[in-house]
Amino acid sequence: MTIGRGKTKIKVMDLRTVLTTDTVNLHLKGTTKEEIVDEMLDILVKAGKVTDKKSAYECVMDRERKMSTGMKHGIAIPHGKTDTVTDLVACIGISDNPVEFDSLDQEPCRIFIMTLSPINKTGPHLQFLAEVSLLFKSPEKRQEILNTQDKAEVIKILTE
Repeated sequence: MTIGRGKTKIKVMDLRTVLTTDTVNLHLKGTTKEEIVDEMLDILVKAGKVTDKKSAYECVMDRERKMSTGMKHGIAIPHGKTDTVTDLVACIGISDNPVEFDSLDQEPCRIFIMTLSPINKTGPHLQFLAEVSLLFKSPEKRQEILNTQDKAEVIKILTE
């Protein structure tokens, strides 16, 4: 999708092309950062989006060691760049219980959005992260996501 008039056009990522009900888990069970990352990668492996889970795990955890991807308001966006994917892939997980994630606001997280992108493609990765971080400025959207029991509804909330 492109928005704008005249010569200035901005390409906007459509999260619906990246997220499907196969890449949403409403009941993550992990209680640590490592368990959550592992569980999120299981979602991507099961959906056929990642073939080398071990390499993907190392990539995400390496990024976490540099700086935590725990944001604010109970959201973490673990991510990394890896040659185990050819295009940007993403998944969403909601934890039944808050998980310590070394967040900017020191609060535990319940909403996790993981993305992996190829090492040689920067644009989609940055665009996805920017798009997702904007979505969560709304306390109402965050609460709706935590309240829903429908995977399709999570995607709908994120893309409206």
